[in-house]
Amino acid sequence: MKQQVLQVHPKDNVLVALQNLKRGDRILWKKESYLLNDDIPAKHKFFMHDMQPDEEVIMYGVLVGKAQYFIPGGGLMNTSNTKHAAAPFAYRPYQYQWHPPDIARFAGRTFNGFHRKDGRVGTANYWLFMPTVFCENRNLDVIREALHTQLGYEVSDKYKQKTELLVELYKKGADISAAPLEISGSDVPTHRLFKHVDGIKFLNHQGGCGGTRQDAAILGRLLAAYADHPNVSGVTILSLGCQNLQTKQLLDDIKKHNPGFDKPLYVFEQQQSQSEEQLITEAIRSTFGGLIEIDKLRRTPAGLDKLCIGVKCGGSDGFSGISANPAVGYCSDLVVALGGKVLLAEFPELCGSEQGLIDRTIEEDAAKKFIHLMTTYNESAHRVGSGFEMNPSPGNIKDGLITDAIKSAGAAKKGGTSPVVDVLDYTEPATKPGLNLVCTPGNDVEATTGKAASGATLILFTTGLGTPTGNPVCPTIKVATHSALARRMGDIIDIDTGGIIEGEKTIEQMGEEILEYCIRAASGEVIPKAVQLNQDDFIPWKRGVSL
Repeated sequence: MKQQVLQVHPKDNVLVALQNLKRGDRILWKKESYLLNDDIPAKHKFFMHDMQPDEEVIMYGVLVGKAQYFIPGGGLMNTSNTKHAAAPFAYRPYQYQWHPPDIARFAGRTFNGFHRKDGRVGTANYWLFMPTVFCENRNLDVIREALHTQLGYEVSDKYKQKTELLVELYKKGADISAAPLEISGSDVPTHRLFKHVDGIKFLNHQGGCGGTRQDAAILGRLLAAYADHPNVSGVTILSLGCQNLQTKQLLDDIKKHNPGFDKPLYVFEQQQSQSEEQLITEAIRSTFGGLIEIDKLRRTPAGLDKLCIGVKCGGSDGFSGISANPAVGYCSDLVVALGGKVLLAEFPELCGSEQGLIDRTIEEDAAKKFIHLMTTYNESAHRVGSGFEMNPSPGNIKDGLITDAIKSAGAAKKGGTSPVVDVLDYTEPATKPGLNLVCTPGNDVEATTGKAASGATLILFTTGLGTPTGNPVCPTIKVATHSALARRMGDIIDIDTGGIIEGEKTIEQMGEEILEYCIRAASGEVIPKAVQLNQDDFIPWKRGVSL
């Protein structure tokens, strides 16, 4: 019989429903019997005993909320009876003892990647277009359509074909409401001219001018990090000319990020061109020549210590912290034990888990940097009437994540259990092997944008509700928390961890399977769904209040 409930940590005073439970049901857990006072939907929690007003709610072994009034044992946790609460945190001398996982299965393994002169290894070979200012977005769109269509990077023409069918039906006076619009064919391009160029990517954005000078400076550092990304082999920059983020500043930022930067890079400034047509024509001509050159690059073996994996969750649910996130966390521990890098970000979604991360941080300065970033970030949110406690979305809450501390305790599981080797502010590069904390919002795209800027060459993205989010330069792998989602949204999901919920697989088994998928994705042997769909989401963080 499938297990009905789970106590995530021995200290917890709530149980998680693994399936829908009915009021009046009597639930057995570790020889104790619990009578349900409410219907408990799967993914939600009920209290193990009567809760008094202001009594602490414990889950994952940490404080995640407080009871707002008397709640009978067996009662459903909801936003009315439970409010966010998190334990205070501070630096303290602490000797963290880590027990690395068994890596025998992966010893000596390699992936086939693109080696860069500075020793980093990319998991893809991209050409990158970037504008210094939003005024150039339209020109990027024109270039994208031309290059993607003619060079074979267009995702699929099936929707064009569907529209053509509708046009024909309309012309014939037919009823379009029930007309079949089935089109055969693959979504994955098979006619690319440049077989060894994985994509031509475009960083459309809304910045570069009109905001604060600080916004422009941050954008410059972000674009520089993307130009220098291990998965990028060449860059085309489009500039208007009069914007805050001047081309010289961006080029200086690139050299500052990597003094040895030597990739082909072309710059075109519209206010210095004879016409829009000349600008676009020359940008296409130069880029075509660059594509010929980077198509000569080849994948060659690299050790797994060259992996840099960002871990992210979005569209999270009540199963995220007990299936997908812990499985990704075990994969993270494997990568760290093998000498690679792991990037854990989303600082609003670490609220309530700070002390555990601080105690795992090797260097005192790094721990204090984490405290400073968390504190000032939360304070800035409170100054405009918000705060980390406002992070959970309606979808999160509906599917069991009642407080931000619950969401955060589950989200932190993605980072595994290894020591924290460094704490990075937004756009700072990861240079130390091991687990790195990266300051980003919880917002899916702002977070993935920041992880790639810090050097992630693959992103593991867990989801319980489903999301198509991807990244232009960093292949993003979608990990479902339960099998129903993997079946229903199979066109965007790559890995199903539902076997953990069903009791068919352990977290360790699933973590090893995830790493096996990462090795294949890093080698170009399997293409994640977000990459297949050209789901190239990119949102720079302006350092305002974004949760």
